[in-house]
Amino acid sequence: MTEQTSSLHPVLPLRDIVVFPHMIVPLFVGREKSVKALEEVMADDKQILLASQIDPSLDDPDTDAIYRVGVLANVLQLLKLPDGTVKVLVEGQRRVKITEVVENPRFFEAEAVLLEESLGDPASAEALTRSVNEEFERYAKVKKNIPEEALAAVSDTHEAAKLADLVAGHLGVEVAQKQELLETLSVAERLEKVYGLMQG
Repeated sequence: MTEQTSSLHPVLPLRDIVVFPHMIVPLFVGREKSVKALEEVMADDKQILLASQIDPSLDDPDTDAIYRVGVLANVLQLLKLPDGTVKVLVEGQRRVKITEVVENPRFFEAEAVLLEESLGDPASAEALTRSVNEEFERYAKVKKNIPEEALAAVSDTHEAAKLADLVAGHLGVEVAQKQELLETLSVAERLEKVYGLMQG
């Protein structure tokens, strides 16, 4: 694995949600530090690091309270609401690992390196891609809360890594389980875990 150079990004701690690459998600942001982080990225390259909180009940999490693997995301849209909260539309891009948190009184900032995925066993990844596709259709019928566009996006996707992430994002499982999927860099292994969770 090549040694990645790290880059510095404002961090947005997330409660009760894990954002995966390829996902477009609306977030409502009310915490002052998080709003400041968003203002910073809007003025710059519109890239923000999304990292989930280990304990979602914390109102002002410190840097030990967020997972070290997160996603670098693009901010597609930002809307300030009358009550002071901000609605933001983000698109997950790449998995990253936080290597160092930087002291910044205004908002969280962290050094992060890009994480490289590996396909794992190609034959098993291909077979699992088909199984996960079929299983997701069944899963969506049972759950009934999967948006139509998510179903369409999944059925259009034949790329193993993207499929694993799209499905993972729509699973009705705990944050800790989703975080484990985010941290699984072998695509074949991730597809296997996703498949198992849909049958759970």
